[in-house]
Amino acid sequence: QVQLVESGGGLVQAGGSLRLSCAASGRTLSSFHMGWFRQAPGKEREFVARISRSGGTTYYADPVKGRFTISRDNAKIAVYLQMNSLKPEDTAVYYCAARALSLATMRVQDYDYWGQGTQVTVTS
Repeated sequence: QVQLVESGGGLVQAGGSLRLSCAASGRTLSSFHMGWFRQAPGKEREFVARISRSGGTTYYADPVKGRFTISRDNAKIAVYLQMNSLKPEDTAVYYCAARALSLATMRVQDYDYWGQGTQVTVTS
C-alpha cells in the first residue's frame, strides 16, 4: 500500500508560479511511474504530466507543455510539479498518482495509488 500526500497548492495570480510536491508515506517511490492529474469543477480528471521510474522520461499534456515541469528527487521519495506562467484555466484540484506496472501511461484508470489532491486557483 502506498499513501501519497500532495502539498504546495494555493491561490496565485495569472502569470505566477507554484510548485507542487507529492511524497509517499512509508516507502520510496522509485519503483513507480508517477503522474500528475487535475480535475476542474464539473469536468473529468485529466492527465497533466508523467515521469518514468528513472526520471529519464517525461511527458506532458499539450495545454501545459512548456509551462510545467515534472521531476523527482534523487532518493525517489518525492515528485514535483513546477508550474509557471499559470493561467485561470489551470484552476483545478491537482492529484499525484503512482503506477506500479512497467508501461507508463496517461490514463487515469491505469494508476494504482492516488493522493487526496491539492487545490490550485489562478485568478485573472
